Amino acid sequence: MPKVAKIAISLPEEVLAAVERERKESGETRSRIFRRAVELLLRQQKEREISEQYIRAYQQLPETDEEISAARLSASAVLGEGPWQ
Repeated sequence: MPKVAKIAISLPEEVLAAVERERKESGETRSRIFRRAVELLLRQQKEREISEQYIRAYQQLPETDEEISAARLSASAVLGEGPWQ
C-alpha cells in the first residue's frame, strides 16, 4: 500500500452533513470521498492549465490562410465521399 499521511481539516457543518450523506449512500469511507474529491479537483486544474497553454500557443501562432484553405478542401473531399442523406 502506498504511504499515506493523515490530516485534519475544518468544514462547515452543512458540508460535513453532505459528505456524511454521500458516505452512507455510497458505502465509501470519508477518506475515500475526500481523496476522490481532491483527485478530481487536481485533475480539473491540470486540464484547465493544459487548455490555457493550448490557447496561448494558438494565439501566438494561429494557422495561416493557406492552412485554413487546405483544411476546408480536405474536409470537403472527405465529407463529399460519404453516403450522407
